[in-house]
Amino acid sequence: MKLSSLIYRPQEPRSVFTKLVQIDWVLPLLTVAIAAIGVVALYSTAGGRVEPWASRHAVRAAAGVVMMVVVGMVPMRVWMRLANPGYALVLIMLVAVPFVGVTQLGARRWLGAGEASLQPAELMKVTLVLVLARYYQWLPAMRKSHPLGVALPLAMIAVPAALVLRQPDLGTAILIAATGLAVVFLAGVRLIYFIAGGIAAGGSAQLIWPYLKDYQQRRLLTFLDPDRDPLGAGYHIAQSKIALGSGGLQGRGFLGGTQSQLNFLPEKHTDFIFTMFAEESGFIGAIVLLGLYALLIGALFVIALRARTIFARLLAAGIGAVVALHVSVNVAMVMGLMPVVGVPLPLVSYGGTSMLTLMFGLGLVLSATMHRDERLRTDEFGALW
Repeated sequence: MKLSSLIYRPQEPRSVFTKLVQIDWVLPLLTVAIAAIGVVALYSTAGGRVEPWASRHAVRAAAGVVMMVVVGMVPMRVWMRLANPGYALVLIMLVAVPFVGVTQLGARRWLGAGEASLQPAELMKVTLVLVLARYYQWLPAMRKSHPLGVALPLAMIAVPAALVLRQPDLGTAILIAATGLAVVFLAGVRLIYFIAGGIAAGGSAQLIWPYLKDYQQRRLLTFLDPDRDPLGAGYHIAQSKIALGSGGLQGRGFLGGTQSQLNFLPEKHTDFIFTMFAEESGFIGAIVLLGLYALLIGALFVIALRARTIFARLLAAGIGAVVALHVSVNVAMVMGLMPVVGVPLPLVSYGGTSMLTLMFGLGLVLSATMHRDERLRTDEFGALW
């Protein structure tokens, strides 16, 4: 018997109907539930109108669910083969942004124009998880904590994070770095590397400060002293706290939020949509939404624990980290527990690229559940390509 037959056993081809029956519908249903809250919140944000946000959000959510199912039916070995080329393609897009990108809201972060524009930085979050999962599927366990084995994934994280930071987009750059480091940690790299990195990051904070943009410095200073500029840099968080407090236990009712409906709350359809929703639905509604996120994140990590390959395990856990980081940073941001860095609330905030990218990532996890018995032959893919 050949050794390769012990490593890789091709599955019998299955019909589309058989695959649909075998789908774990927990992920799609939780996704639809959260996205539906987003549609309702955006409808209220527009003053009881489906335009300009709610209708588009609903269409994107429906298309995203279909994409999830289609991506889930593709075998894992296909996504493993496409991991590195996909990462390279998105990296090229990030390099192209400063030259051919579109400027919106004072920053050049998009490619394309109008509704056809996309944000490569959002694509990088999922692509980075995919390529790191593929890397650790190939890397022998004894080399995970070797300096050379650690250097390559750190470079794969640092390059896109630096490109995004130059756009400038500090919040997304931090999330890309945090997501990549989470995958590296979950892969089993020794804790000493993270301790040393944390010490180095803390020690270099003073050196990084002069290179931050003026508005970024103001946001950090306002976070440390919220009352220093209540009508300027501190306006966003001050109005957000007022809205959260006015919601109380049961909220002010649908379409009844004073801060949001009277337009005191800025960016209420994107970064501060959780505040708008909490003002109208109160503490109870906020807990329900956070509970749905907790179920989604828990389901992703359960899938990771049940996975039979390193690639599938890190892919599911990495997407779980993406959702957890976005939710925790956004909620902490609007509550004044973190500086305002412009991080959307997954599946609820208005934004096409962020929603569809996350749904694509959830589709990859769906593939991991549908093809759980698939065995990946690592020698088929070589070291890098």
